[in-house]
Amino acid sequence: MIEWGQYSSNEPGFLCSTMNKRDALQVARRLRANMTAAERYFWNEVRNRRFYGLKFYRQYIIHHAEIMDQRRYYIVDFYCATDRTIIEIDGSIHELQKDYDDYREEILLQMGYRVIRFTNSVVLKDWPSVERSLLKIFRVNNVKGS
Repeated sequence: MIEWGQYSSNEPGFLCSTMNKRDALQVARRLRANMTAAERYFWNEVRNRRFYGLKFYRQYIIHHAEIMDQRRYYIVDFYCATDRTIIEIDGSIHELQKDYDDYREEILLQMGYRVIRFTNSVVLKDWPSVERSLLKIFRVNNVKGS
């Protein structure tokens, strides 16, 4: 079993550690329970198809490699299956792990995902610009879904 203390967001390789699916689910559940304010705000805006009828998942697990019979997973902040789109909400920690984020993003792009990033402050202070960006990304008509 994985202990939460084993995983710290400032450790290189965070969220791509070798673990089985059950352990990845456990980590994802803990991340869901401990979302940042920006992640909570974003989730509140998009959950239950509130955002133009699009289905989003939070703390979504993506299997990205199998090395020596050990599966490796990434856990992304948000995922929408429309066009295989990953949304990352970046806080200050991401400035300290830019190389890792770039490396991880390149792998996800090679796997056919699209990765979109917003900073915490933009999500919290300028939701209309986030919404406009997402509308362009998903090419959604500007008519709210029910």
